[in-house]
Amino acid sequence: MMHDKTNMVAGAAGALEALPERSEIAAEFQWKLQDIFPDDEAWETQLEQLVQRTEELVAFQGKLGNSADDLLKCLLLRDEIAEAFGKIFLYAGLSNDQDTRESRYQAFREKASAVMVKINSATAFIQPEILAIPEATLQEFISETADLTSYRHQLQNLMRSRAHVLSSDQEALLAMSGDISQTPYNTFSMFNNADIKFPPVKDGKGNEIELTKGRYARLMENPDREVREQAFRAFYSTYAGWTNTLAATLSGAVKRDVFYARARRHPSSLEAALHSDNIPVQVYHNVVDTINQSIQPLHRYMELRQRMLKLDQLQAWDLSVPLLAEVNFDIPYLDTRNILQTAFAPLGEQYLQDLQRSFKDGWIDVYENKGKRSGAYSWATYGIHPYVLLNYNKTLNAMFTLAHELGHAMHSWYTHQGQPYHYSRYTIFVAEVASTLNEALLMNHLLETTEDPSRRLYLLNKYVDQIRGTVFIQSLFAEFEKIIHERVEEGTALTAESLNALNRELYTRYFGPQFHMESLFDINWCRIPHYYYNFYVYKYATGFSAATALSQRIVAGDEAARDAYLNFLSRGSSAYSIDLLRDAGVDMTSPEPIQATTELMDNLLDQMETLLDS
Repeated sequence: MMHDKTNMVAGAAGALEALPERSEIAAEFQWKLQDIFPDDEAWETQLEQLVQRTEELVAFQGKLGNSADDLLKCLLLRDEIAEAFGKIFLYAGLSNDQDTRESRYQAFREKASAVMVKINSATAFIQPEILAIPEATLQEFISETADLTSYRHQLQNLMRSRAHVLSSDQEALLAMSGDISQTPYNTFSMFNNADIKFPPVKDGKGNEIELTKGRYARLMENPDREVREQAFRAFYSTYAGWTNTLAATLSGAVKRDVFYARARRHPSSLEAALHSDNIPVQVYHNVVDTINQSIQPLHRYMELRQRMLKLDQLQAWDLSVPLLAEVNFDIPYLDTRNILQTAFAPLGEQYLQDLQRSFKDGWIDVYENKGKRSGAYSWATYGIHPYVLLNYNKTLNAMFTLAHELGHAMHSWYTHQGQPYHYSRYTIFVAEVASTLNEALLMNHLLETTEDPSRRLYLLNKYVDQIRGTVFIQSLFAEFEKIIHERVEEGTALTAESLNALNRELYTRYFGPQFHMESLFDINWCRIPHYYYNFYVYKYATGFSAATALSQRIVAGDEAARDAYLNFLSRGSSAYSIDLLRDAGVDMTSPEPIQATTELMDNLLDQMETLLDS
C-alpha cells in the first residue's frame, strides 16, 4: 500500500546547495532494497517464474463450485502469486523512484505493470465463480475445510455483493460503459489542468506574471492584500465564464453515480458508494450533522483571523494568508528521530523498538538526490518491511511528514505481522488513522515542550488550520456532494445558478458572520475535483476525528486504549472497517469522535487567544 503526501515547506530550509548524486549519500540514510531482492538478476528471474505460475490458475477455471478443496487451492495460489508480485512491483517502483533518470528501472516498472495486467486477467474469473456458488454450499465448504475458515470474512464480504450483482449479460453491458462513465471527470480534468488560461497579474513588486493555479495558491499567501484580491478576481473571473459548461460536467458525474446505484439496486447513490467498505450511511450523515451542530469553533477562528489580520471584513482572499511570520525550526534529521522517539512514547516500548528498527534497518530513504522522486510516501508489501521515501529538509513540515509516513509504515508492519496475506491491506476509511494519530502525538509533545511564545503560537495555528481544512471544509464538501446527489435522484436539474446558490449558503453557514461572501466566490464549486470522486471526502473527516479521539485517550495514559489501538493496527482487513474502529474504542456512527475534534479546536483557540492577549 502506497500513500503519497506532498512535502510542503513550513520554515526556511537554509541556503540552497547543489543536489548530490545518490552515490554521495551515506548508506545509513538510504533504504535497503537488497532486503527485497539481492540484485537485479534475482528480480528478473522471479518475474519470469511468476509469469509461469500465473498460467497455473487456468486449471481452476470453472471448478470453484465443485469442492472446498478446489476453492481453497485456487485462493492459495492466487494469494501466493499476488504476494510474489507485490515484491516485484515494490522493487521496481523503489528502484525507479530513487533515481528516475535510470532507464533500466523505468523498464523494470513497465515490465512489472505488464505482468500485473496478466495477473488481473488470469484471476478475473475467481470472483464471479464464487458469487455463483449457492450460499449454503459455500458455508458448507467453509465449515468442512479448516484452512478455508481463514477466508470466512473475505468470502462473506464478497457474498454481501450478491444482491447487487446482475446477470452476466447485464454485467457485460455495465463493464462496457466503464470508459464512457469517466467522461465527466476526464473532461473536467482536461479543462481544469490543461485548457483553462488565466490573465496576467502583478506580484508584490509590481511585476506582471502569468497566473497559474500553482502561482494562485502562493499569491493567496502574499501579505499584500491588494495582490491577493486582484489575483482572486482574475482567477475566479476566468472560471465564471465557464460555469454552465462545468455545471454540465458535474451534473454528468452525479448522474453517472445515480445510474450505477440504481442499476445495482442500491437505495441511493450514497449507499452504493459506501457499500464496498460496508460503512453505514449513518456515518456520513453523522459527519455532516455533528459539524453543523458544532460549527462555533470555525466561527471563532474566522473572528480570530479577522482580528489578527486587522481587517474590517474577512474576504475570500484572506482565508489562506499566514497569520504569523514564518518560523525557522531548522531540525536536523537525527534530532527529528529523537523527538519522534519521545513523542511516540505513549504507544509503549514495543512500538518504540519497532520505530528504532525503521531508523536503523534501511526502511527510510532520507535525503533528496539528483533524479529522486519528489514528495514523500510509505509503501509496504507483504513479507517485507515497509519503506518510506522522504526528501528531508530540516523543516517543521518535514518532521511532521516523517511522523505521518511512519504511521502508515507501522500500520502495515503490524498488520503484516498479525494477518495472513489476504487480510494484509486496509481500507482507505481507516488508512489515515495511524498517520494522523502519529501527527497528533507529535503536536502534543511539541506543545508540551515549546515555551517560546512565537513558536507556540505558530504550532497552535498550524494545528487549527489542519482541523479547519481536514474536518470542517471536508464536511462542507461532503454536505454539498450529498445535496447535489439527492437533487438528481429527485429529478431536479443541476444548473450553474442552483449550484452557485448552494455553495453560497454552505460557505455563509460554515464560515459565520465575520466572513463576507463575495459574489465571485459563489462559483467555488466549479473548481473542486473532489466532487467527481463519488462520496470520498467524508473519509478525511472520519479519519482525522478517529485519530483525535484515540490519541487523546492514549496521551492521557489509558493503557487499555493504547492496547486496543495497537491491536487495531494489527488487524488489517480481517473485519469491517467500522468494526475495527469500534473495537479500538471509536464509534464513528456516534457524534463523540467528531465532537472531540471540534472541542480540541476550541481549546487550541483558547490557547492562541491567551498568548495574543498576554
